[in-house]
Amino acid sequence: MTEDIYLDNSATTPLDQKVIQAMEPYWSRQFGNPSSPHLLGIDAERTISSCRSQLSKLLDAKVSDLYFTASGTEANNLALFGVANIPFFLRNPGHIITTPMEHPSVLNVIKHLEESGWEVTYLNVDSFGRINALEVKENLRPNTKLVSVMMVNNELGTIAPIAEIGTILEGENKKRNHNIVFHVDAIQALGKIKVNIPELKANLMTFSAHKIFGPKGVGLLYANQEAQIRPILFGGNQENGLRPGTENIPGIVGLTKATQIAVENLDKNNQSLTNLRDRLLEGVDSIPQSRVNSPIDGAPHILNVSFKGVRGEVLIHFLEQRHIYCSMGAACSSRSKETSHVLRAINLHEDELLSSIRISLSPQITLAQIDKVVYSLRETVEEIRNIYM
Repeated sequence: MTEDIYLDNSATTPLDQKVIQAMEPYWSRQFGNPSSPHLLGIDAERTISSCRSQLSKLLDAKVSDLYFTASGTEANNLALFGVANIPFFLRNPGHIITTPMEHPSVLNVIKHLEESGWEVTYLNVDSFGRINALEVKENLRPNTKLVSVMMVNNELGTIAPIAEIGTILEGENKKRNHNIVFHVDAIQALGKIKVNIPELKANLMTFSAHKIFGPKGVGLLYANQEAQIRPILFGGNQENGLRPGTENIPGIVGLTKATQIAVENLDKNNQSLTNLRDRLLEGVDSIPQSRVNSPIDGAPHILNVSFKGVRGEVLIHFLEQRHIYCSMGAACSSRSKETSHVLRAINLHEDELLSSIRISLSPQITLAQIDKVVYSLRETVEEIRNIYM
């Protein structure tokens, strides 16, 4: 049987067996509603409290600042709309600073806020998607109320200078009556690079379980007291009234276990991913008329590449026939007929943009598998060029 090589880990990851084992009891035996007053409900509530406590230690955050959601997308929406729903901001829409390369769950919220009267500044990015932290300072206005920057870009792997931006905003807030709220989408960062919330000085940070070998359908929002966010859904008093709805106990357990594994194995996994990426880079460079769109100093698990004369969509399906699975970009928009907003932001030529694919790695991949991928890429690219050029 031909071996499958899965290279779309930025879209989602398979469940870790240890995560499955941790979740199993909560599907069948410990099924109580944590809001119920009886013993089954109390046991469920204790499970949530235990998970929140474990996550607070793993992320160096206060227990009271962690909120469970149904996805990373919901966490981003809750963070941004939660700021916009503060009564002062409802009366006085202000100014937002962000980048043109954010995830759609951030960009589309910001576009909606712009239609509601907010002003938006999009930071400049270079040819690899990098931003300059000082440009944040240069674009601050008296009515700036929110800055939102992704820590690791999901299509290029570009790492943003989050700690520098956090320090700039911390200094600026000492002069202001109303603090600027700093939101960081850290969904692609967790488990790949170091994420220490106090060092980053963010008010809001978002995470997702299924990007770190945890279950789909559960996310996490860090929101400190300075953010003062308000709910965007209304119902019961779950999650301290910020996010109503019966909690997904198995998912929360899975998120916690996946985070534990990711944090405890960060250095080992980072080195493994770096070795895989270096081998893949070497192989891609050996293919004629190839281009690496990701920065060399980016996150170790993402590599975006283009092959001249080869449509990315065609290459994806040719590789699929060889049991190699990668993507053209973000899974949330990869089936759209529109080209990637991230690749447009770095000003790729149209042919480079259309010929781009994203390869996203995991520590479970071997160097031998990468060698097979490089061999298949070289053969497939040549085959497609012979057909279409």
